Amino acid sequence: MSRDPAAEDRLYDAAVVGAGPTGLAAALALNYVGAHVVLIGPLPEARTERRDTRTAALLAGSIDMLKAIGVWTGLAPHAAPLKAIRIIDASQSLLRAPEITFEALELGLEAFGYNIPNTVLVETLYARARDALGAVIAANVKDLALGEHEARLDLDEGAPVAARLVVGADGRQSLCREAAGIAASKWRYEQSALATDFKHVFPHDGVSTELHKEAGSVTTVPLPDPCASSLIWVGPAAEITALMRYEAETFRETLQERLGGLLGRIAETGARAEFPVAGLTAATLAAHRTALVGEAAHILPPIGAQGLNLGLRDAAALADCVATALRQGDDPGGEAVLAAYRDTRRLDVITRAVGVDLLSRSLLSGLMPIQAARGLFLHGLNALPPLRRMVMRLGLTPPTELPSLMRPAAN
Repeated sequence: MSRDPAAEDRLYDAAVVGAGPTGLAAALALNYVGAHVVLIGPLPEARTERRDTRTAALLAGSIDMLKAIGVWTGLAPHAAPLKAIRIIDASQSLLRAPEITFEALELGLEAFGYNIPNTVLVETLYARARDALGAVIAANVKDLALGEHEARLDLDEGAPVAARLVVGADGRQSLCREAAGIAASKWRYEQSALATDFKHVFPHDGVSTELHKEAGSVTTVPLPDPCASSLIWVGPAAEITALMRYEAETFRETLQERLGGLLGRIAETGARAEFPVAGLTAATLAAHRTALVGEAAHILPPIGAQGLNLGLRDAAALADCVATALRQGDDPGGEAVLAAYRDTRRLDVITRAVGVDLLSRSLLSGLMPIQAARGLFLHGLNALPPLRRMVMRLGLTPPTELPSLMRPAAN
């Protein structure tokens, strides 16, 4: 199903493979800078009685990108501001870390970002893509041929598509990554995560809370309803599988106990989804007319809202590189563009991947020296506001310059 039946007769500047949030954002970002783009991927899943209750906590730069590509107006009514992040050590360790709260106001911000339901995010991006792009093809890529001057994409439905640049936004089992001959390191944390939402008696006041225990964590994230939050429960795989099997009332009672009255009585819980906690890093982000974005390039544990925000920075940075090539009349899929993209993204991806991995492992460690180091660090953050503000800025922005689309618009 294609918005442009003649797509096979054209040579596109870029073919974006994958219609998840990162792929959709990448296609719209490339279109924004003047590239002729075709998006290839299945239609968003139709709404069912079993709702997708996962959400995306998007930081300020990602929100500025959504504004630039023309979707924020449709998302804003469904977005909840993240005004503060609270971390609580709920373990039984003798060296428990102090509770700490990071407040956006300390940085002069109204909010660190916004929490948005995944379903709304994807549907809004997809609707914009259908209006804005040269072609949107609801199909899967079954084969790629990456030539010297162009790439040919064979689909499971319809005629082949030709493009000078392939943007692999097709997830952890990326066909684009495989076709480009890019290796990837993969690992598991022997954990799984459960995603859901729930209603509670006490208002969340825009505060996201992380409760850390010995074998995992529970994170609550505000929803637009002041008495509703989304939840990510990370724990041993067997524990999460058991939680998925609980009847609704048993799960509600178990969550109530786990949160320890944090948000008062839990009135209702939503649909639950389970997914593995894993890591992945591609050996390179670009090769052979292919640039990888999002989970095709890197997968992080669900800590600190880094995963999707990192993928959106991939998309925005790639748009900058392609924009430069188009202005100069160069090949958007040529080695100069791929090299620029690799160089631009390397430090951000490495620091986020290593940092989140170390944090994840430190939270699971039972070693006293590691627990003591974590506790001392959090004590320091509580006692030293300048250090706390520095850590907040590091969490919000990459160690390199923000891509153009992620910079606040001039007033």
